Amino acid sequence: MNTELLEALNILEKEKDISKGTLLDAIENSLLNACKNHFGKADNVKVIMDRETCDYRLFAEKTVVEDVEDKLEQISLEEAQEIDGSYTLGDVVQIPIESKSFGRIATQNAKNLILQKIREEERKVVYDQYFEKEKDIVTGIVQRYVGRNVSINLGKADAMLTENEQVKGEVFEPTERVKLYVVEVKNTTKGPKILVSRTHPELVKRLFESEVTEVKDGIVEIKSIAREAGSRTKIAVWSNDPDVDPVGACVGMNGARVNAIVKELRGEKIDIINWSDNPAILIENALSPAKVISVMADPDEKAASVIVPDYQLSLAIGKEGQNARLAARLTGYKIDIKSETQAIESGELPENYMELGEGVYEEEMYDEDYEGEYEEEYSEENYSDSELEAEVMRSEDDTADNDYDGGEIVFHEVEDSEV
Repeated sequence: MNTELLEALNILEKEKDISKGTLLDAIENSLLNACKNHFGKADNVKVIMDRETCDYRLFAEKTVVEDVEDKLEQISLEEAQEIDGSYTLGDVVQIPIESKSFGRIATQNAKNLILQKIREEERKVVYDQYFEKEKDIVTGIVQRYVGRNVSINLGKADAMLTENEQVKGEVFEPTERVKLYVVEVKNTTKGPKILVSRTHPELVKRLFESEVTEVKDGIVEIKSIAREAGSRTKIAVWSNDPDVDPVGACVGMNGARVNAIVKELRGEKIDIINWSDNPAILIENALSPAKVISVMADPDEKAASVIVPDYQLSLAIGKEGQNARLAARLTGYKIDIKSETQAIESGELPENYMELGEGVYEEEMYDEDYEGEYEEEYSEENYSDSELEAEVMRSEDDTADNDYDGGEIVFHEVEDSEV
C-alpha cells in the first residue's frame, strides 16, 4: 500500500472537495505524459492503479520480433526469453518502467499536469457550489472598494458588486456583512464570475422567504413586487390558507419580521398589500395608503381610471409620483388618477355629487392651506384596516428612478383653488 500517496489524496479530498478518483485519474495522465516526454511517445505505455491502496504499475507493452526495428515497441526473442522462456514470436511482453528514470523536465511536466488538474477541479467545485445559489441570496463580507465597485468575499469565491447594482447612497465598510442577490454565475478560465445585486426586486422576495416561515412553506405567496431600490417597495401577497392573514404573517408581531427586512435594506420602506384577482380591488389596494372613490379597470386594454377625493390626490400620486408609479408597476395597469373635481368636470361624476355626499371623507383631514406637495409622512390612520405597511422614512433628498416596466401612470395637475 502506498500510504503516503493515499494520505495526500485524502487530505486534498477533504480540503479542496475534489474526489479521490479524479486525482488518481490526474496522476495516471501525468505518468503517461511523463513517459511521452521521456521516450518520445507513449502509445504502448499502460498504467494500472489500485484505487483502494493507491499502488500502481507502469509498464510498456512490446511485441516479440525476430529483428528489432523500433526499440520502444518491439523486443527481440532472445531478450523476451531471458524474462520468461515461454515467450515466442508475436507475443506481447510487459516491460516495467521505473518512474525514477524520468528526467527532470519530464518529472516537472508531470507535476504541472497534476497541479493544473487540481486547479481546474477546484474551480469546477466552486462554480457548481455557487451555480446552485443562482437566483438566491448569499451573505458576503465587504473587502474593499475597487473604483466605484465593491469587492465581496462569499467564502470560496469573490464577487464584484458593480455600481449599477448598488443602491444609491449606500456606503459599505470593510468586514461588513451584507446580503446579496446572485443574478448570474459564469464559468470562466480564471474561475467562476459571480454577478450580485442589491437593487434587484427578487432580493426583497428572498428576504421575505428567509424571514417569514409561511412564505417559505408556500402558505403565503408573493404574487407581485415593485421596487425602487433604496426608497420604497410594494409587494402584493396572497394566502392559500383562509385561516392565515397574508399581510399579518409578513408583518409579524409588532412588525418584527418586516422590520428585520427593512433593517437589512437600510431603511427602505416596504408596503404590503393584499392581492386580488379582481383588478379594480388590486389597484385600490396598490394605491394605499390613499383612499379611492372608484376604480374602472379594463383588463383587455390593461388600463384603469381611478377617482380619489381632492385632498387625497397628492397622497395617491405620492412624492414625485412614486406611489402611483409603483402601483402601476405592481398591477401592470396604466393608471389614470383624477380628483373628484376633475371627475365632475369631465362628466364621470354627476354635478351634484358633492351635494349627495357620496364618497365624502372626514373633511378635517384636509388642510385648506395645502400647497399640493405631500411629503409622505403619514400615520397609521391613513392605512386601511385590511392593510398593514411597514415604512422607514428616508431623507427628502432621495429621488426615485423613473425607468420602470409593467405599468404607466397619468397625473392630472390640480390648481390650488380646485383642491
